[in-house]
Amino acid sequence: MIALSGRRRARGLFGPSALALAAIAVLIGLGVWQLERKAWKEGLTETLEQRLSADATGLPPADTWRDLDPDKNEFRPVRFSAEFQHDQEALAFTAGSTLRADAPGPGYWVFTPARLSDGSVVVVNRGLVPEGRQNPAARAEGQVSGRREIEGVMRWPETRSVFTPADDPQRNLWFVRDHQAMAAAKGWRMVAPFYVEQEAPPSPGGLPSVGKVRPNLPNNHLQYAFTWFALAGALAVIFGIWLRARRHENAAA
Repeated sequence: MIALSGRRRARGLFGPSALALAAIAVLIGLGVWQLERKAWKEGLTETLEQRLSADATGLPPADTWRDLDPDKNEFRPVRFSAEFQHDQEALAFTAGSTLRADAPGPGYWVFTPARLSDGSVVVVNRGLVPEGRQNPAARAEGQVSGRREIEGVMRWPETRSVFTPADDPQRNLWFVRDHQAMAAAKGWRMVAPFYVEQEAPPSPGGLPSVGKVRPNLPNNHLQYAFTWFALAGALAVIFGIWLRARRHENAAA
């Protein structure tokens, strides 16, 4: 009977022990994952700084656009001459940008097709306008005509998440920076697979607001890793205290 009772007590400890060990393992895994994310974020920031500090070059030839590798060309500084088609502009809502100091809060990116001398079209994110200035008539000074020398960086369409609201082409409103979706809805043709985020020249009248793209990615992963590791350590201590108390109870029984 004593041996049977001992086995029952041992089985009574098995379930809580397995759960505690699994929880500790998960917490440690989350801490390690945050350290990996920290290294990835630091590498990404370094890559962005290198690319954005490079001298601007001309746009790649149009016949090479479809073969461009986004991983190698995203944030590549470019300079080119084009004419904006203001009557075709589209608006993309933003809650703010970690890459633009001039966009700390909500507003609307102004995406405008720009026709090159060979007839092809590059869509340009001309910058930010605040709430109430979406209508081009409210910022008429910025609707410049004729060919313009544009400087900026190459970007590829933003990925839509499951939480992103549906676009509303009827209201000329998008919720992701996806110039390809805009082109499909508005009938733009021969559009480059990338768009250009304009950095210069500034718009007359100040709108849309043009700003420099700079890496300012939040990197709190070390803090998060410490939190997960601390929780794992705290759980291990609490479980150790509980286990010791149960063993003393079993020994006294």
